[in-house]
Amino acid sequence: MAVRKLKPVTPGQRQKVISAFDTLTTSTPEKSLLKPLKKSGGRNASGRMTMRYKGGGHKRMYRLIDFRREKEGIAATVSTIEYDPNRSARIALVVYRDGEKRYIIAPHGLKKGQEIMSGREASPDLGNTLYLSDIPLGTIVHNVELKPGKGAAMARSAGSYAQLAARDEKHAIVKLPSGETRMVPVTCRATIGSVSNPDHNLEVSGKAGRSRWLGRRPRTRGVAMNPVDHPMGGGEGRASGGHPRSRKGLPAKGYKTRSRTKYSDKHIIERRKK
Repeated sequence: MAVRKLKPVTPGQRQKVISAFDTLTTSTPEKSLLKPLKKSGGRNASGRMTMRYKGGGHKRMYRLIDFRREKEGIAATVSTIEYDPNRSARIALVVYRDGEKRYIIAPHGLKKGQEIMSGREASPDLGNTLYLSDIPLGTIVHNVELKPGKGAAMARSAGSYAQLAARDEKHAIVKLPSGETRMVPVTCRATIGSVSNPDHNLEVSGKAGRSRWLGRRPRTRGVAMNPVDHPMGGGEGRASGGHPRSRKGLPAKGYKTRSRTKYSDKHIIERRKK
């Protein structure tokens, strides 16, 4: 997996850095695992804009991803590695021995033709999904569940991973990509390895049009607005804008918005690094 820097033939390509797409094996998705993806354009049911700077973008189909991996004891063969426009990671089409096809988040290093499995019988090899009670300590994992059987919730984006640090009878201690250390029930599942496309953070769009393709409209700075529109607006000349805050007046830059009575606080051992 690598990135590609384009020759500056046009101004938009001068700074552009994109994925090499060298790990992809096909450009045609599996039709049975596609469903329509409707866009809101930032509008609610009444047609009023409730979220600014959204709209447009290329038409997409949603790929149905198996985040639960509950099909245990049946081996599956990796058929293709594909691009997914809805996420930063690559996805893999796997075909089970009984003929069923499913999409999964592709781990980094997964190859076409490789066999994967989930459940108690599976070995702790790349792409296999095991219960946290069966994974060796120190193993790099991704697609970690928070509640048993609910499906993967943590370490799902490109290049991310978590590490299994410790374990007792009921809980495993997992170190997350943010630096947070938290307890997760040992009956939750996780997949061995890190997520594919680790060079995603090196990509540079190169031009404003590429943001429009993704459905992002131009964002207006608060300091460029009038006082009636934003707390940081107004002032003579190029005023700095005062304390950085949102349009609703909530401070930015370090102000904590997490609830002090959050139910999951008791599971967090160490907070994420600032």
